[in-house]
Amino acid sequence: MYLRTALCAASALALTAGAAMAQSTLTIATVNNGDMIRMQGYTGDFTEKTGIAVEWVTLEENVLRSRVTTDITTKGGQFDIMTIGMYETPIWGANGWLVPLDDLSAEYDVDDILPAMAGGLSHEGTLYAAPFYGESSMIMYRTDLMEKAGMEMPDAPTWEFVREAAAAMTDRDADINGICLRGKAGWGEGGAFITAMSNSFGARWFDMDWNAQFDTEAWANTLNFYKGMMDESGPAGYATNGFNENLSLFNQGKCGMWIDATVAASFVTGDDSTVADSVGFALAPDTGLGKRSNWLWAWALAVPAGTQQEAEAKQFIEWATSKDYIELVAENEGWANVPPGARTSLYENPEYQKVPFAQKTLDSILSADPTDSTVEPSPYVGIQFAAIPEFAGIATEVSQEFSAAYAGQQSVEDALAKAQAITNEAMEAAGYR
Repeated sequence: MYLRTALCAASALALTAGAAMAQSTLTIATVNNGDMIRMQGYTGDFTEKTGIAVEWVTLEENVLRSRVTTDITTKGGQFDIMTIGMYETPIWGANGWLVPLDDLSAEYDVDDILPAMAGGLSHEGTLYAAPFYGESSMIMYRTDLMEKAGMEMPDAPTWEFVREAAAAMTDRDADINGICLRGKAGWGEGGAFITAMSNSFGARWFDMDWNAQFDTEAWANTLNFYKGMMDESGPAGYATNGFNENLSLFNQGKCGMWIDATVAASFVTGDDSTVADSVGFALAPDTGLGKRSNWLWAWALAVPAGTQQEAEAKQFIEWATSKDYIELVAENEGWANVPPGARTSLYENPEYQKVPFAQKTLDSILSADPTDSTVEPSPYVGIQFAAIPEFAGIATEVSQEFSAAYAGQQSVEDALAKAQAITNEAMEAAGYR
């Protein structure tokens, strides 16, 4: 912790000194997760090298998505760089809202970006955002609690095993919940989790004619299983918990299992975790239907069209998503703390191969296929989302209904009926049906 604090202080001083001589200032919107906060601590290195100052607008995930979407669609011009993901990038690139990243330097080595990440951040073969890190999702679990329960985590477990293990690890008197999962409303929060989970239960958002599918047995099975398991073994108030809330619970020793972004592995095994020495990893669960419940995502940096500082913005993107940046973090904080999932060379590095979660992260990423994510055929690309412009609005409303069911404010049946109506009405208005 001392090294990180000292490093951040030194970086802040360098940033202040660099800002005094800076010829320009970039305004960057980003998400308030650990890797992005860590990057801000190193920004002085960029300013010192380039003379370009950086002003950060750091927001909670749902707020970030709302702010950058409003800014890009209204041409507000508040930001020179935006942190966006695989859902927005191809759609916004196709609309001409993003600057193509087709002229990055040879030293940057764009071909080193993992194909799954480059593909998800491109439109018609042109890269429109560079991945700061890439992720899938997997199980993180307490090896000591699993052993105490007399159970052994398989490498590729089923949901039934997970539910059984969660119940066995739950100890309400000791404030230990067997499992922590996202329930928070928002298409990229609880909505992303339940959609990925539903794939493994045989559900899908739409049939091939864009009819909503929430009135199916597969969706009923998904939500009833989730709510039943979380009521049995989850934390109080799970309906409002997202990534950061569950990370905090896990690090405090209050979760037996957590299924979430692979990027969390460095935090649950890091200095801020009280259980760092007893964490194991496994693939996201399935139900035997041929699809696991892991997603595919990248938090990436993009340049909105119309910025007056396009060249400077590209300089920052090259710095933040480069091999050199990975080396910088590794040198100061160790290989376990570098941004994962973005570059092929990272997984070929013998030092990184020693990191206990490195291979499981890569296996999870490689097993996620956005073009074939559902048991029955679907008309959309995407795993935890459907890559159509209307999805974000629809899925935010649907996730609100689901969260209300988790909280006991309505039945699962009512939530699914409302989701069906919301989705079909929106798709008809958009001309899909």
